[in-house]
Amino acid sequence: MAIINGYEQSENEKELDILNLPSLEAQAKEIIPTGGFGYIVGGSEDEWTLHANRSAFTHKQIVPKALSNIENPLTDTSVFGLNLKTPIMMAPAAAQGLAHVKGEVDTAKGVASVGGLMAQSTYSSTSIADTAAAGDGAPQFFQLYMSKDWTFNESLLDEAKRAGVKAIILTVDATVDGYREEDIVNHFQFPIPMANLTKFSEGDGAGKGIGEIYAAAAQKIGPDDVRRIIEYTDLPVIVKGIESAEDALYAVGAGAAGVYVSNHGGRQLNGGPASFDVLEDVAKAVHGRVPVIFDSGVRRGSDVFKALASGADLVAIGRPAIYGLALGGAQGVASVFNHLNDELKIIMQLAGTQTIEDVKHAPLLNIRY
Repeated sequence: MAIINGYEQSENEKELDILNLPSLEAQAKEIIPTGGFGYIVGGSEDEWTLHANRSAFTHKQIVPKALSNIENPLTDTSVFGLNLKTPIMMAPAAAQGLAHVKGEVDTAKGVASVGGLMAQSTYSSTSIADTAAAGDGAPQFFQLYMSKDWTFNESLLDEAKRAGVKAIILTVDATVDGYREEDIVNHFQFPIPMANLTKFSEGDGAGKGIGEIYAAAAQKIGPDDVRRIIEYTDLPVIVKGIESAEDALYAVGAGAAGVYVSNHGGRQLNGGPASFDVLEDVAKAVHGRVPVIFDSGVRRGSDVFKALASGADLVAIGRPAIYGLALGGAQGVASVFNHLNDELKIIMQLAGTQTIEDVKHAPLLNIRY
């Protein structure tokens, strides 16, 4: 273990023998310090929406197809002009140094090794440049928590462009911090600096809670902000935190190149719907216009399949990859992606789908057991 400001960081670097992704949470809890683990695992208020994210996947069922005459399903896909080996991507999760001493650098290496897409957060433990360099040319997106200070936004967007990111993800569902009781119980303040916040006069985020950090973020975000970022960067902008067809159409109307259906993993608006339950409506609203990314609650290959069949083009994971990072560094992250990809291939075979495009056209049932 490495130690920074009294906080122990994993230095594990190993391939993982994974039974399933849900089992990783208990294993990671054994090595991530209590405050850091609580920040990663926790949702808002009584975590109703966090748990609904998982149960929502039972609301639809996959149609088995036995006489489909296929074998060896392929998970390759192309989206946003990128050729990927898997439709599973890394969500822009903050402060991964809480899980591992190398943080987002190791996550980027692991995701690149499986041919996936990495998204890095404004609140990363490592810099935009270092995270991008670790990917060694693999595609990455940069996620922006828009600040009240536009000069700060410009500096981050400039760095992201210099680092060669392929798109900007603008998060719009975190204008205030959700009421996260795990952090309150643990009196959690970030022990590890956030590299991109060193430009703030207030410091680098260390010694602050997430609520204090969000206080510097913009509370007012609208379509004009989407347009402004597009004009400034000349990069595709994907709007993250979409949970309604109405907001999806606002985003596309402002020029967004994609919409990202997410409820922040149940960490923001508690009492809102599970992301999977709104995915189909959002995807139908923008069908044929822009790609759709989806996250929140994904733990199984069947979850990935159902999301793709409901209109998603890419499916992102956050917590499971961070647990893999804590347990095995870059190799652990790759193990998580490989396991989920293997589960997806089994589901694809049993559902008679040869390609990801086939999955997108696969029928789903809606039997409420």
